[in-house]
Amino acid sequence: YADDWGWLEGRAGELAQSLLQQGIKAMKVWPFDQFGATLAGPMHPRAKVRIWGGESAAGPLSHVLSNDELKRGVQVVADIRAAVGDQMSIAIEGHARWDLPTAIRIARALEPYDILWLEEIMPPDNVEAFVRLKAATTVPICQSERVFTRFGFRQLVERPAADIIMPDVAWGGGITETRKVCNQADTYYLPVTLHDTVGPVMLWASAHLMLHLPNAMIMEGVRGYWAEGGWYNDVVTRPLNIVDGHLMLDDSPGLGIALRPELVQRADARVRTTTAQDLAPWQ
Repeated sequence: YADDWGWLEGRAGELAQSLLQQGIKAMKVWPFDQFGATLAGPMHPRAKVRIWGGESAAGPLSHVLSNDELKRGVQVVADIRAAVGDQMSIAIEGHARWDLPTAIRIARALEPYDILWLEEIMPPDNVEAFVRLKAATTVPICQSERVFTRFGFRQLVERPAADIIMPDVAWGGGITETRKVCNQADTYYLPVTLHDTVGPVMLWASAHLMLHLPNAMIMEGVRGYWAEGGWYNDVVTRPLNIVDGHLMLDDSPGLGIALRPELVQRADARVRTTTAQDLAPWQ
C-alpha cells in the first residue's frame, strides 16, 4: 500500500483516486497529527515533499483533541470513502501523539468507516494501555516499528494488545529476528505487515520476507519515495517493479538489488565504517 504524507484536508479524495489509478488499493494517512504533540515536546515541523504534497500545519499542539478537531480528522476519512467508496482500504497513523482517553475517542469516531487499522496512536511503552484501547473499539489496532525484537512484541501478542503486528526489518533485529517476530504473531493467528521509510534495500528485504510468511497481510511503501522522481531510485541500481499495486520480485541473487557504486561519491553522502572497537561495548 502507499503511505502518503499529510492530513489532506480537502484533498483526500483526490489522492485516493490517484492511487487507485496506479492499482494501489490501500493508503495510510495521519489526519490527527496536525492537532497533536509528541510526549517529548511539540510536533516537529516537516519540510515540503513534492510528491506527498504536504507541509507542517499551524494549530494548537496538545493531547486534548477538541470536538472540531476530531471532526476535521474524521472528515479526511469520510472524503476518501465519498470519492472511492470501499475500493480503498484506509489505515490511520497516530505517530504516538495521544493519551489513552483521546485514542479511544479517535478510534470510536473512525468505527463507521471500516478502517484497515489504527497504528501507534499512543507511545508504545505501556502495553496495558493498548489492552484497554483494543477492548474499547472495533477498529483493528496495529503496533509497529518502535517495538523491537521478539521480546518487545511478546506481550503485545500474548496479552493481547494488538490485532496487527508491524515490525521494521532494519530497526527490529534484521531479517532473522523479524522472521521470529512474525512467527510469534502467527502462533496467535495475528497478521503482519512490515514497516517502510528506511530505504530501498530494506524495502526489498521486507518484500522477500513477506513472500515467505504465512501470515503476511500487506506491505508498506511510500509512493513519494519509490515513484519516478523519488529518492529510492537515486541510490539503487534498478527501480522497484510495482505492477497493479504489487512489488514484483525475481530470482536475482541476494535481495535482487544493489546500491549504485557512485552513491558514496555524492556530496551529501556520509560513509561510516564500523570497527571492532565500535562493537566492543556490546560484546
